[in-house]
Amino acid sequence: MAEAAKVVAQIAPVAGARSDAERRQLDAQAAAQLNGAVRLVSADAEVEIERFSDPGLLAAGKINIISLEAVQRRFAERWLSRKEQVFAFAARVLDRNLSGRGVFVRVSDTDFFVVHPELGRLAGQAACLRYLREVLQHFLSDAEPAASGILQVTKISKGRLEATPVDVAGAEASLLRGDAETEEQTRLAAYQGDVEPGARLLDRWSQFVAADGRQLRISATLEPVYELKGFTRIGFRMIRRVIVVSSGEELTQQQVSALAPIDLLRADLATITRGVDRLGATGGEQQLSLIVPVSFSSLASQRGRAELTEPLKGAGALVKLGVICEILDIEGVPPAALLTATTLVRPFSLLVVGRLDRPGQGAVARLQGGGLQALSFECPQGMGDAEFFGWSSAAIAAARKLTKSVLVYGASSTQRAGTLASLGASHVSIVAG
Repeated sequence: MAEAAKVVAQIAPVAGARSDAERRQLDAQAAAQLNGAVRLVSADAEVEIERFSDPGLLAAGKINIISLEAVQRRFAERWLSRKEQVFAFAARVLDRNLSGRGVFVRVSDTDFFVVHPELGRLAGQAACLRYLREVLQHFLSDAEPAASGILQVTKISKGRLEATPVDVAGAEASLLRGDAETEEQTRLAAYQGDVEPGARLLDRWSQFVAADGRQLRISATLEPVYELKGFTRIGFRMIRRVIVVSSGEELTQQQVSALAPIDLLRADLATITRGVDRLGATGGEQQLSLIVPVSFSSLASQRGRAELTEPLKGAGALVKLGVICEILDIEGVPPAALLTATTLVRPFSLLVVGRLDRPGQGAVARLQGGGLQALSFECPQGMGDAEFFGWSSAAIAAARKLTKSVLVYGASSTQRAGTLASLGASHVSIVAG
């Protein structure tokens, strides 16, 4: 009987045991993680890095990992109490060096994900070596481990990155040439007006790599807006421009609206930052208000609302009465969803405005119940007086059925601003035609 039990024990699988194939696969995954081929990504960083999974960026070697494992090992039991300090210093190093010309995201307890869209494979890896050496020298007084702390990302998937060791010798040779090249690039950028000499971090363009692999830059200009009853200036509105770096092409509003939600959020944040910089440069007395454009998709996401709240509050603190939040891309949005967005921004907004691309009775009627306090739209350019009167009569009449405040941008003269006032518009901006 004992012998029979022994035989059964040998052939019967243990409950919950994995097959040989499953064990081999798990062993291979564990080995890959240990030698750096697979890096795990924290849940809150997954969405941030997914947009960089473009095959072109990966094949060109423009994405790398900077690992702080050397610091973690050296600190040992002190790591838990010191790691936030290490992360903060590393982030400052990356922010100072990338300065709008690249992107970094902390993706785990030791790794930073770094994108250099304008640099080749070796130059980008050389730059990462330089950043990591500064961190290691600061905390360990030893930059030697940097050579094993840089990995090239080859694949981005949910919850993990696949990476390979970099060509350290090639990157080292590139690093030796890098200082002179970087100095020359900075001088050229300053000559072209992209970087202010002595103020590298105050670049007026904000740049990032979009989900489709294009590098985009954001510019924000300010345009005066007037209250028509007394024709007094209430402040400025921010005008956002999105430009493709490689071609200099400016995206149309329709092309901007078609960007991925994460790219729209980046554009919104960059617009606020650049607009506030511009406002500070105007000098003079404090403005009454500032009209800030924000995409609906940014306000519709929990992350977008979290990231936009502080910049909007900060902008409001710079003007006397507060910011006017102008929500873009609202056509087709269900009123209940729009109401949620307007309710969330109203506590720190002087006024919540909905921006329409094509004002008309149908478009306005679909916004009923969305919680908007005003509507805004642009004047089409190149119209004769009769055509302008017909267009503005219909657009303003439709808007007034929903709100009392109607903001019309881009009137080509003070005479046409007067026409808009007589038809019921409340605010206007004027652009010489």
